[in-house]
Amino acid sequence: MTLLLTSVFGPYGVDDAYGRKENKMELFHNQVTREQGIFSYRFNHGSQGLYFLAENIDMPTAVLDFPTLKRFKKELKKGYDYIGISFIIPNFKKAKEMARLIRKLSPKSKIILGGHGVNIPGIESLMDYDYRCKGEGIYFLRELFGEKMDAPIRHPLEYSSFNRQVMGAPWPSDSGILITGVGCANKCRFCATSHFFGKYIPYLKTGRDIFDVCCRYEEEMGITDFGVLDENFLKMKDRALGLLELMETHDRHFSFAIFSSAETLKEIGDLDILVRMGITFVWVGVESKREIYLKNKDTDFPFLFKELKKRGISVLASLILFSEKHDKKTIWEDVDFVTSLGPDYVQFSPLGPIPGTKLYDDYERDGKLVKDVPYESQHGQGKIWFHHDHFSRDESEKFLRLAFDTDYIRNGASMLRVIKTTLAGYQYCSSHSDRRVKCRLPYFKKRLKMTRYFLPASTLFAQNRRSKTLLREIKKAYRLEFGRVNLRTLVPSLAVLFFSIKEYLRCRIISDVRIPKTSYRRQYKVPPQENRSAKPFFSDGAIPKIPYRLAEQPERS
Repeated sequence: MTLLLTSVFGPYGVDDAYGRKENKMELFHNQVTREQGIFSYRFNHGSQGLYFLAENIDMPTAVLDFPTLKRFKKELKKGYDYIGISFIIPNFKKAKEMARLIRKLSPKSKIILGGHGVNIPGIESLMDYDYRCKGEGIYFLRELFGEKMDAPIRHPLEYSSFNRQVMGAPWPSDSGILITGVGCANKCRFCATSHFFGKYIPYLKTGRDIFDVCCRYEEEMGITDFGVLDENFLKMKDRALGLLELMETHDRHFSFAIFSSAETLKEIGDLDILVRMGITFVWVGVESKREIYLKNKDTDFPFLFKELKKRGISVLASLILFSEKHDKKTIWEDVDFVTSLGPDYVQFSPLGPIPGTKLYDDYERDGKLVKDVPYESQHGQGKIWFHHDHFSRDESEKFLRLAFDTDYIRNGASMLRVIKTTLAGYQYCSSHSDRRVKCRLPYFKKRLKMTRYFLPASTLFAQNRRSKTLLREIKKAYRLEFGRVNLRTLVPSLAVLFFSIKEYLRCRIISDVRIPKTSYRRQYKVPPQENRSAKPFFSDGAIPKIPYRLAEQPERS
């Protein structure tokens, strides 16, 4: 018995029969720095869930990530017993075509659907499949294949992103991914992930679990910097403090980029704990100036962001546009509020009723959904797909772009904001009396050494007054802390300048589209001896109640 797990086929971020150009396969360039030109980050992120699934089942498994349609057809000739397709709603047409090809080229293969796309209403009549995984996937596959449900969870070692470029210059893949849990206890009514998983399901339940995985990364891959996939990482406070204790006891210095709610950050108390833990980036859902969500109740966002940034912790603030409270005045009050906080990054996210969420159910009941918008256009980077009292669909697209432009003009290029925050962290740690905080200096110094190479190119391409002001402040701080530029700094700086000019011309003359290369890995299987020696993941031996429906088969006429 064999299994193929695959993401949908490319190309991505282009207008064709299967998708739209706005649906880029790049998180930052698509949703955060999209209007910042040459300063926009260009990273691709692998389908981490597929690698995690493959690592935790016994069946021999191959993972095909970012395939072309031709490459996918070639893989079907191997005759897998099961083929799992992971997709989101805007990629529905691609998943449907892949299912059709499976039936044609590998008719004996059973089709398993996974990802948020499985929540599309009436999907059983829209495409062909055998099983549908709604929710957590590891226990779904283990039960489907008759494997041990209480087998320990093994965390794969994967880079957090690849094909990385900043201003056209290659940026090393120097960080790993940590998937500490899925779902979220807050369950905001618009949030697709928290509704999809039903509740928070921890994979790494203790600080020791996380620490051990981090040590494996360092010993096997030389990685000490991590992106954490967890909706609210610090919510399990004892787990976080347990990790910190182990790091300091064993003198292991890791750094983390995390998601967190404001309420959770406040519950931590002394924010120096975050510095000691190595938190260098936090994504916070501001959502609105108004206290619409309990997670933000009584939060002084200006103070919170100021305290984080002075400690060298970069902040990404997300804001919801086109909520029920928004008209053409109040929407700008929210945009003005979030940009006034001075975050390093801002994500403006249009309210999107995603099937499976309470928001979708409410809008479906109230007749607010625009029924003729195809799924490939429901990507959240263009027009809304519901009726709003104050905005037409065309207006929503323009307002979204203007919001990103407003942040860029007001706060400057995100890359420069991050450099300034990193300088603040360096200065904070260097003057701190606590040795546990001061020991974080090497991280900041290493980052600042690398980012200094980007200043000449930034000077050439700075597009607005705020970016130019940031550059002057940054250069002055560099001279005070590290002295003037020497030959060893000048040579890499000239290389970055060359790459940035090349990338600028490519985007202007050809296209800014970047397609990730296909990745293929064969025969995942945890060695039996590791299964025997590993401790049970759930200390009480109980299997968690996972909100999914096993082997949900479509009715066939």
